Amino acid sequence: MSAPAGLRELLLSRIADVPDYPKPGVVFKDITPLLADATAFGALTDAFADMCVRYRVDKVVGLEARGFILAAPVAVRAGVGFVPVRKAGKLPGATLRQAYELEYGTAEIELHADALAPGDRVLVIDDVLATGGTADASLQLIRRAGAEVAGVAVLMELGFLDGRARLEPDLAGAPLEALITV
Repeated sequence: MSAPAGLRELLLSRIADVPDYPKPGVVFKDITPLLADATAFGALTDAFADMCVRYRVDKVVGLEARGFILAAPVAVRAGVGFVPVRKAGKLPGATLRQAYELEYGTAEIELHADALAPGDRVLVIDDVLATGGTADASLQLIRRAGAEVAGVAVLMELGFLDGRARLEPDLAGAPLEALITV
């Protein structure tokens, strides 16, 4: 599902393309202008909070790092808890860890072992769905914690990287909503 046309246009107008960042040939999608615009950021927060209501969410998981910025205000607006999923070694205490593949190697993310209760319905929020590696690893962590994936919501999906196909088996029927697909 994509955002209504008016919301989609507002959000797109506040996302800047930065060519050749972080390396030549890459066009980075900079969301900082969107975050600086209270109307656009508020509309984005409302759209994600509406998903929390539709999917009867108990907790919102934000993926490091820009997913934190988006997910935390959504959790407050929706009246649910916020849980960060971080790069390995960044959370104190007992954690669950999940490795995933990158283009050239692997990485790991973590979730506090007690952050989710069995049966919690969880919405994963991130800024961009690219290849789907981080989001896929987060779904595995959520299920290992005993919680249920209610859905995945992203501001922007880079459709040409086909991350949706990577995620579909682990979504197990849960929805994946991108407000914008490019």
